[in-house]
Amino acid sequence: MKTSAISVTVPSTISDVERDTGLAKETLRVWERRYDFPRPERDTFGERVYPSEQVIKLRLIKRLIDLGYRPGKVIGFTAEELQALAQKSGTSRKNEPARPHPELQACLDLCKSHQMEAFRRKLTQAMLVMGLKNFVIDLVAPLTTQVGEAWACGQFAVFEEHLFAESVQIVLRGAVFSVPQVNHSNGAPRPRVLLTTLPQERHGLGLLMAEAMFAADGAHCIPLGVQTPLPDIVDGARAMQADIVALSFSTTMNPRHVSDSLRELRARLPEHVEIWAGGSNAALRKRAPAYVKVCELADIAAAVADWRQRQRQTVA
Repeated sequence: MKTSAISVTVPSTISDVERDTGLAKETLRVWERRYDFPRPERDTFGERVYPSEQVIKLRLIKRLIDLGYRPGKVIGFTAEELQALAQKSGTSRKNEPARPHPELQACLDLCKSHQMEAFRRKLTQAMLVMGLKNFVIDLVAPLTTQVGEAWACGQFAVFEEHLFAESVQIVLRGAVFSVPQVNHSNGAPRPRVLLTTLPQERHGLGLLMAEAMFAADGAHCIPLGVQTPLPDIVDGARAMQADIVALSFSTTMNPRHVSDSLRELRARLPEHVEIWAGGSNAALRKRAPAYVKVCELADIAAAVADWRQRQRQTVA
């Protein structure tokens, strides 16, 4: 079966494109004037609308910008040239095992053929064999990356990416719910972790993977879901007596907005509440503020152990 988002003929509004690609409206307008791309059409009200092939190209440009390219260097490329460059750059920058997990391709094939029940069964079986931590790090995380790249290149339609995300969430939610409560009779502190995203961040799969890792290490998880207004995050952290506020940031969020929001959150939260953040946003990769602990999924276990050690020292 061949499926491509290019077949979608309904044009996108500028708000749709901003939400879909992570490129601000102002950026799109500047590029239109400076580089003659994108080239929006106009609807009956005179508002900009963008054909699907231009949206796909904008996704690829945004991905290359996240990899360090300057817009002016890549915006004149065709979609095929951008896709080849993104794949080449992504391969050279990945720090993944040389031999991917054998279930990876099987899962991807099931997604592409829309066999979602079989896909969920495959995931559940893999989780039982691998254990929750290895399942998240070695299978779900790289699978999510591959699906995201396929979506950016137009090889996955939006609805297919949603089907994938929903299926993974179903399996992970069940896994987190079934994690046995850890016996803390040895006095090991159990951090209370509030997990959410900011209103501009609608992607929640990375957050759920982090929740699974926290739960596997005995943390008390308090999930708020995605797109929580900043004042509500602060109120929730206070009311639930959170020790840690964990946030996820994808590349779709404006890095400057990420930095500004983290600064404001730090100013509003009680001093003892730590801010941990993860994701592929450039604000976390280039120069993360000192008051934010940036964690990869594989780092969470060590970070929780370090938190516990610091709590013991404080009590002592």
